[in-house]
Amino acid sequence: MSTPKRATVYFQADIHKALRLRAAANDRSVSDLVNEAVRVSLAEDSADLSAFDRRKKERRTSFESFVQGMKRRGLI
Repeated sequence: MSTPKRATVYFQADIHKALRLRAAANDRSVSDLVNEAVRVSLAEDSADLSAFDRRKKERRTSFESFVQGMKRRGLI
């Protein structure tokens, strides 16, 4: 693991309190909780980007065309 970097983050008071309470309850630091949350968020972004990449060759349909097709098929 690389050397941790220091950053200043401002939380709303209630979020900060919740973080401190959760950290204490789980015998972890606020930094650990924040790092984990950011890691999870970045992993979700990565999964989304991969999905977009897999689907980039799919045929694209505009919303209007899609709705018109539903109308023609009697679905709406």
